[in-house]
Amino acid sequence: MMGRQDRDQRQLFYEFSLDDVIPTDHLLRRLNVFATAVLSDLHEQLRPLYSDIGRPSIDPELMIRILLVGYCYGIRHERRLCQEVALHLAYRWFCKLDLEDQGPHHSTFSVNRLGRFRESDILRHIFERVVRVHGGRPRQGRGICGGRDRHGS
Repeated sequence: MMGRQDRDQRQLFYEFSLDDVIPTDHLLRRLNVFATAVLSDLHEQLRPLYSDIGRPSIDPELMIRILLVGYCYGIRHERRLCQEVALHLAYRWFCKLDLEDQGPHHSTFSVNRLGRFRESDILRHIFERVVRVHGGRPRQGRGICGGRDRHGS
């Protein structure tokens, strides 16, 4: 007899932890140790680049973590990178986004990455520091793993 999924009785509340579903040997879990150490004083380093007034921008730690995801998995386009972070549980975990958190819109991400740091190369130095501490070497078109992203771009 063919079974059929009963959709009438849905669970009302879920207890779910992203930390519980990310394998202990996952690349981003290993990288997180180094990223957390390197990014610990990030806000103090970047304070001079931000105004005390106006609307809050994207958290610079979130921006760097998203860029690291893109680097590790060879995702070069910001629109696609923001979509992948929204969809992939391990990426969300690494970026410190919970299930309910909305990641940055790709246009806001681009404006912040390109505009705010145009006169400074501090973002690049911090990014390279995380990669260097992790033991990866920047490679053209390849991530730390040495492979292309899962979609072949």
